[in-house]
Amino acid sequence: MDRAAKKELVETLSGVFSETSLVVVGHYSGLKVSEITDLRRQMRAAGASFKVSKNRLTKLALQGTKFEGLAELMKGPTAIAYSADPVAAAKVAVDYAKKNDKFVLKGAVMGGQQLDVEGIKALATLPSLDELRARLLGMIQTPASRIASVLQAPGGQLARVLSAYAKKDEEQAA
Repeated sequence: MDRAAKKELVETLSGVFSETSLVVVGHYSGLKVSEITDLRRQMRAAGASFKVSKNRLTKLALQGTKFEGLAELMKGPTAIAYSADPVAAAKVAVDYAKKNDKFVLKGAVMGGQQLDVEGIKALATLPSLDELRARLLGMIQTPASRIASVLQAPGGQLARVLSAYAKKDEEQAA
């Protein structure tokens, strides 16, 4: 990799770090290419990204960002997972680490706060942004549907009463 390509990679990573809310660091020693590809696919499906990059270049990209504390974890075969949704990358990383002993979580930073492995696991148990949106929408819609049913109830009761009187009148006329 020539100097220009390295500079471009550092700039790209710096841009990623400025747009991201969570970065998870993990060691992937012993993982096969197919396993890393599978992990990338799972991350992409969850709306997150997974990148293996040179530690020195990643440390340069981390300088001056809210993720600067991750530089100390950049030793050995290291990869980063990141996402705008603070839960997505953590969920996939924790699930993958449970299934595969060769992928080891080292730490993370979310919104400038450093997390240890237990913090990442706790974050992974939270509902994702999409799940929270669905719950909120359900909570908003529930009162509206209750109001509609309450408003329709008197009309339905009135219709049943009128129907009963109509049947009673038909029976008396017959």
